[in-house]
Amino acid sequence: MKLQLSIATDVNPRTRPIIDGQVKIDGVSLVHTPLHPSEMFWRQLKFGDFDISEMSFSSLIKAVSNGDTRWIGIPIFTTRHFFQNWILIRKDSGIRTPQDMRGKRVGVPEFQQTAAVWSRGILKHEFGVDQTEMEYFMERLPDTSHGGATGFKIPEGVKLNQIPVEKNIGQMLLDDELDATLLYLNNPNLVDRSSVDLAHHSNFAPLFSDPEAESLRYYKKTNIYPINHTVVIKRSLAEQHPWLLLNILKAFNQANNLADSQRLEHVDYYRAAGLISGESYDALGQPLVRHGIKANRETLEAATLYSFEQGLTPYQVGIKEVFGTSTLDQ
Repeated sequence: MKLQLSIATDVNPRTRPIIDGQVKIDGVSLVHTPLHPSEMFWRQLKFGDFDISEMSFSSLIKAVSNGDTRWIGIPIFTTRHFFQNWILIRKDSGIRTPQDMRGKRVGVPEFQQTAAVWSRGILKHEFGVDQTEMEYFMERLPDTSHGGATGFKIPEGVKLNQIPVEKNIGQMLLDDELDATLLYLNNPNLVDRSSVDLAHHSNFAPLFSDPEAESLRYYKKTNIYPINHTVVIKRSLAEQHPWLLLNILKAFNQANNLADSQRLEHVDYYRAAGLISGESYDALGQPLVRHGIKANRETLEAATLYSFEQGLTPYQVGIKEVFGTSTLDQ
């Protein structure tokens, strides 16, 4: 008889085969809830709503460093972004380079969220701009924030203001009360409040005028493609059924391989029509998004270092503290 377990994930090409049943977790029958990550992480951290879910990596290691043992991580990384390219600026703010972020008023949905940790870490390590050189305005309220569920305290030297409930990052950017934001979330969910569309507004632009060039520069230099979410399972379940961890990892690997093969099926039409070169096709055939610790150790160690440097964890959390023992060699 299969275990019936609840699972919450975002919907993307690497989770969809799990959601629609193309790929099954051996020995498990899933009850799936698709959720925006902001809401999903808050519900897991505060209420433990789901047996399995995606989880903010930065909030997970913060919880681990605080002694929260409710979760065991599984090294599955379904989303990646070059988060410095999520920084949005007002064109009339005087910001032209990363160094111009010094002294500016900067929005952030949540100070400890993974995307913000990466952006601040990259600003510091790549461009010499420390987090203490900006003034932050945080949108999420304590009752509906990841930090509220993990004991967040403002790190030493950081100027962080709470945005009142009647305001939000989007409106403050429009009203010239902010110069920039580390990221902008206007998707409807129970946690984030911004709703205005800034993507097509003439006075807003990404910090890097050529985001693809910045992504390529950073990736070639560091060999890091920053992760955002990992996957967690309730520790009580994993201890009762230790086979679950590798079964879940195996299923997500299969889903990832399926997403890769489906992408190449589409790309093959363009190659056959001569619209992309053989060199480009070969590059697209290389696995870029991979699960497991071996393929992601540099990235994981950078993420834990940045959280420590930014005062979110009291020490650099070790990978062995985060992920299940049976997954450490994967």
